[in-house]
Parts: sequence; structure tokens; C-alpha cells
Amino acid sequence: MAKARQEVMRENRLARFWRETVAELRKVVWPTPNQAVNLTIVVVVTVVAMSVFLGATDYILAQLVKLIVSH
Repeated sequence: MAKARQEVMRENRLARFWRETVAELRKVVWPTPNQAVNLTIVVVVTVVAMSVFLGATDYILAQLVKLIVSH
């Protein structure tokens, strides 16, 4: 008896989770294709800029450490 009740409760939790998930997804304001492209470009440019910055910083610091260690 308790096992059957546990299964019903588990199914109810899953069903409630699914209903709440679908309800939340209906509230989402999805971007237009143009907005999605623009935001993707912003992300790619930001990632490239940060990669260049971090790479340059790493190179400079590595050269500085080599200079200090070699003396």
C-alpha cells in the first residue's frame, strides 16, 4: 500500500514539475532572429577580445618570469 502511494506521489511530483516548467517557458520572451544574431556577434567579439588580452598578459608575464629566473 505504501509503495503504491509512493509511486503516485513520485508521478505527481514529476507531473507538477513538467506543468510548472511548461508554464515558465511560456513566460519567456524569446529574442527575434535579428536580436539573436546581434547578441551572438557581441558574445563572439567579447570572447575574442578577452582571449587576446589574456594571451598577451600571459605572454608578457611569462617573459618577465624568464627574465627574472635567467639572472
